[in-house]
Amino acid sequence: MFAIDFEASCLPRHGRSFPIEVGLAGVDGARSWLIQPHPDWTGWDWTAEAEALHGLSLARIERDGLPAHVVLDQLADAVGGRRVVADSLIDPYWLDTLAAAAGRAAPFAIDHVATLMDERQVDEAQISAAVRLADQRCPTRHRAGSDALWLASVMALLWPDVAGSRSARMPLMSR
Repeated sequence: MFAIDFEASCLPRHGRSFPIEVGLAGVDGARSWLIQPHPDWTGWDWTAEAEALHGLSLARIERDGLPAHVVLDQLADAVGGRRVVADSLIDPYWLDTLAAAAGRAAPFAIDHVATLMDERQVDEAQISAAVRLADQRCPTRHRAGSDALWLASVMALLWPDVAGSRSARMPLMSR
């Protein structure tokens, strides 16, 4: 199982939003990809609020980002058919937006972590304890790789039998 997180040009409530970074994490580390803005996204919104939150400028993602099809291919290869979980309901939208820019359907589904919590019958005390420990282990937030690693840590604390399997190990990769 992997955790996924996207950073975006803005939140949808501020306008038309596109993904700028995606992170994927297992128990041992995370990978992240900067996403070059696709020509189809020209004229879509960018907010100073989002930039201040994630610290990525439009100039940086234009310069250092990879084309949508490259990111999607590498992301699909990294997932390798495993279950992918997010803690935001908007992440499937950004995956679909990335996939559409690459000219194909999303290569996997994203489940919300609440679904997993319901399946595993986790209570509030367990969730609170896992979140506190993950906050200590992953203090840096609002970058896709670190946010995915935070969620992978929560999942590993709650479900070591699932999240801790060797199949979910991800080599750490620099941004």
